[in-house]
Amino acid sequence: MNYSDFFNMLPELTLIAALLVVFFMDFFCPSTAERKAYLGTGTILMLMPVISTCLGSEPSSAFGGIYVASDAINVMKAILAFGTLVVVIMSKSWVENNWKLSGEFHMLLLSTLLGMFMMMSSGSFLLFFLGLETASVPLACMVAFDRRRKESAEGAAKYILVATFSSGVMLFGISFIYAATGTLYFEDVAQAVSGSPLCIMGLAFFFSGLGFKISLVPFHFWTADTYQGAPTPVTGYLSVISKGAAAITLCTILMKAFGPMVHYWNYMLYIVIVLSITIANLFAIRQSELKRFMAFSSISQAGYIMLAVVGNGQMGVAALTYYVLVYIVANMAVFTVINVVEQQNGGRTDMSAYNGFYQTNPKLSFLMTLALFSLAGIPPFAGMFSKFFVFMAGVQNGEPMAYFVVFIALVNTVVSLYYYLLIVKAMYITKTDNPLPTFKSDEGTKIALAICTAGIALFGVVSYVYGWIAAAGL
Repeated sequence: MNYSDFFNMLPELTLIAALLVVFFMDFFCPSTAERKAYLGTGTILMLMPVISTCLGSEPSSAFGGIYVASDAINVMKAILAFGTLVVVIMSKSWVENNWKLSGEFHMLLLSTLLGMFMMMSSGSFLLFFLGLETASVPLACMVAFDRRRKESAEGAAKYILVATFSSGVMLFGISFIYAATGTLYFEDVAQAVSGSPLCIMGLAFFFSGLGFKISLVPFHFWTADTYQGAPTPVTGYLSVISKGAAAITLCTILMKAFGPMVHYWNYMLYIVIVLSITIANLFAIRQSELKRFMAFSSISQAGYIMLAVVGNGQMGVAALTYYVLVYIVANMAVFTVINVVEQQNGGRTDMSAYNGFYQTNPKLSFLMTLALFSLAGIPPFAGMFSKFFVFMAGVQNGEPMAYFVVFIALVNTVVSLYYYLLIVKAMYITKTDNPLPTFKSDEGTKIALAICTAGIALFGVVSYVYGWIAAAGL
């Protein structure tokens, strides 16, 4: 083994170093004052992965090609590390209320991010599966973090059960691929894979396993209950960071390992995209609990994200990465507001809690509206540009079916605008005798909202952002 290969894994090494620092700080901070001071240090430590992923932007490989990091993967790592930093900042007040478990929360967060980094940089199905499980198990613990609520335990149980089943299905598919090609390395699989029944079954099972992680229909049944039961910062993390990592991983493996079978997986994507966007939008209209509402919104957004993969080209990878970046700032802005309102409202997250919200908290209402408009794709916010690039990437291959799928997605943007406006209507129009009283947000909420709002306003109009992503390629 060449130990110098570890230096090609700078983002992962940085996460491991941050994880060890958090562990020892938590272990040697027995007093209440020291533990609360540690919270700020944990936030600062989350800057390390962001900086390392930006510095370690050179393509690299390690251990005979089992670990591969391209420019595009490094850019996505930087984006996901940035999103995780936003999660840490917005969860500051929630963690302070659970300060005895603050060390465990940060360690689990770093552990699952480490697994996602490994998963994205895998050059073999072996490292991919190890990374997937490293990311999934800590996530189940984070979902069950709120021990006082039975919904949290229920959501974690559903998540881990479905994750276990999907992992088994995925392993079954990988075994088919190994039987047909005799290798687990993506580049070697691409040379040996064919349209045989064994390869098609392996592709279908593998796609099903990752479809669970991305919450694509019909692999989405765990999503609403898990999102509702998990603590709000964890729900925000699940909805953007986990989804983004799984999406770029699926895109990379489909193009690198299953490129010769593009005809088969393109039609699988067509069906799943149409079902995900349409069914999720219809179910979102019926929701009155806001975290379940955002769960179906995230399923719909997952369909839009995967639309970029249909193009099967460099533009599709750039569009997917850019969409994830914009989705992070918009979705995290919404969850930041949900988190602070939940803490001020006795744990309520139903939509009726926002009736008349503008009368007492106009600034939060305005920022919530900007984020919802960006999610809906209304110009001039960044969400409109991200959807535009995804649609352009979807029709890049020129197939008539691709044009039909993009048309369905365009029609569904009208439906999504309707249900996002339901929240705006509750805040601005719906009258109530007992609106939520005026309150002052904590510093973490203010900083997180400032970052997210700046991203919503600037990521669409500053061309450098998309140019930086597009220059990375695949």
